[in-house]
Amino acid sequence: MNDLVIRPASKDEFAIAIEWAAEEGWNPGLGDLEVFHKVDPDGFLMGWQDGVPVSSISVVRYGEHFGFLGFYIVHSDYRGTGVGLATWNAGMAHLGNRTIGLDGVVDQQENYKRSGFIYAGRNVRFTGVPLIKTETMFEGAIRDFIPTDIDAILAYDKFCFPANREGFVRDWTVGGCAAHRKTKVALIDDELAGYATIRRCRSGYKVGPLFADNQQIAQGLFEQLCSGLPKDREVSLDVQQANTNGGDFAEQYGLRAVFETARMYRGPIEEPSSKTFGITTFELG
Repeated sequence: MNDLVIRPASKDEFAIAIEWAAEEGWNPGLGDLEVFHKVDPDGFLMGWQDGVPVSSISVVRYGEHFGFLGFYIVHSDYRGTGVGLATWNAGMAHLGNRTIGLDGVVDQQENYKRSGFIYAGRNVRFTGVPLIKTETMFEGAIRDFIPTDIDAILAYDKFCFPANREGFVRDWTVGGCAAHRKTKVALIDDELAGYATIRRCRSGYKVGPLFADNQQIAQGLFEQLCSGLPKDREVSLDVQQANTNGGDFAEQYGLRAVFETARMYRGPIEEPSSKTFGITTFELG
């Protein structure tokens, strides 16, 4: 352990952790790292032993009071050696006294509890080829995102996420990865009533976030995002189970639950938003 070095990784170095995540079945989005790393470049840590990458953790700071933890991975050859705990401690030090959120896989949840994290609810990934038979109607309109929508989206996002993440949202919706993603907005009387983004992944697509005033609007956004996809391409939606309607309508489109995480917090627990029908990412919240 004396030769273990844990330090912030460059974007190119952290691409190794993205590959590990893919091997674990997390199905990263194309271009995700471009957006993720910009949020907090010092918050993407990797452990190196004799110059070999052995561990990773992302500990992204959203302002002075909140952070989110993800990409906590130890290479299989180094598990049980203390590398994981050292990496974890380095990540916790980076976040300091902030409230910390994470989406914990089932087999790690007890470990997170021992580190002071409290269970706040389940997030379930639903995946499948969407079966859209009829168009959901509501008193409004859905259209493609345009740059002048960004201020309304930033304001809406504050109802759905426990911290200001303006830079992330801008890049997620209008950043340099437009070839891999599309965002739709829902409007009622010219006021934003929801928005959602779909992005290409290693396999298929993911919808996230899916934020809306009600289920009808959420369904309309989901349908519009999926309508132009190539035939037989799978879509995933990560549903906050506190919003029970989210799971109901995912199953309505033929998606099935494939795995779950626990949303956990160390610090004050955020009440889930009723507007959240699909979370943005497991990695950055």
